[in-house]
Order: sequence, then structure tokens, then C-alpha cells
Amino acid sequence: MEKKIYVTITLEDGATMRLELYPDAAPVTVQNFVSLAKMGYYDGLCFHRVIDGFMIQGGGFVHQKNGLQPKSGAKTIRGEFASNGFDNPIKHTAGTISMARTQVKDSASGQFFICVADTPFLDGEYAAFGRVCDNESLQKAVAVGKVRTGSLGYYDDVPLTPVVIRSITVE
Repeated sequence: MEKKIYVTITLEDGATMRLELYPDAAPVTVQNFVSLAKMGYYDGLCFHRVIDGFMIQGGGFVHQKNGLQPKSGAKTIRGEFASNGFDNPIKHTAGTISMARTQVKDSASGQFFICVADTPFLDGEYAAFGRVCDNESLQKAVAVGKVRTGSLGYYDDVPLTPVVIRSITVE
């Protein structure tokens, strides 16, 4: 993976996670994520699904007192992973960023997740497109994965204290 694009996720509390994205491995996915970040799509959204020892997922909802409000406006993209006929060499190890999707392979849009542990069962099934740049960023993702969670409306594994994305900036 030669070319890299660097992004910083800044949380509402000022904490940051730096990531490097690999457009050579997942060009459509990286272009979609970068485009959404540049237009401010992620600003104010939360990490709405957090499972310790697995992953933290964000990019789809605003956290409100009565529940999670979905954010619309992100178009669906082709799933760039092996079981969908695409050669993507990135493994789902701790620190990998990947696109969330439904059971439909081409349903990813704006939601993403960061693995907080090695999750090889996701390899070839989800479009991994980058990873954290440093141990400090990985430790922040792991810390988010350890926040207390519960159910909110129809959703489970929701942080009881919202973990809000202030911005995602492209360097």
C-alpha cells in the first residue's frame, strides 16, 4: 500500500485518533469517507455501537436523550472486499478502520468501525480501508470500547455517556 491519506478524528472532549487510509486497497471506500469528512458529514455524530474487545462503530447517528437519530445523506457504495469479488488485502487487526454495512454487500454508506482487537472473522467480508497511525490512537479507540453501554430505544451497545465526533479532518 503505497499511497496514504491521513485523517484525524477529534472527539467532543478533545481527544484524537489519527488514521492512515489506503486508497490503493479500497479506492471507492476511501474516496467516499474522505468526501464525507471534507463536507462535515461526521461532525456531531457519535460512536453509537461500542463492544469492548471487538469494535467501536460511528458515522450514522446523532445521540439524543430519547434515542439515536439517524443521519441521512450518505450514498451507498460498492463493498470492496473478497466475498464481493474485490481484492482487498487489509486484515481486520486491532486499529483497522472498516465500513459498516447491512447483510447487503453493497450497502455501506457513512458508518464505519474501528477494531479494538484482532477480528479475523471479518476479513474478506467488510471493506477495511485504513488503520490507526500510532499506539496513542489505538489506545483511545480501546478506551472508547470500554465505556459503559446499554440499550437506547431499538439499539443495544450504546454508550451511556455519548462519545461524540467533533470533526474528522483530512490532512
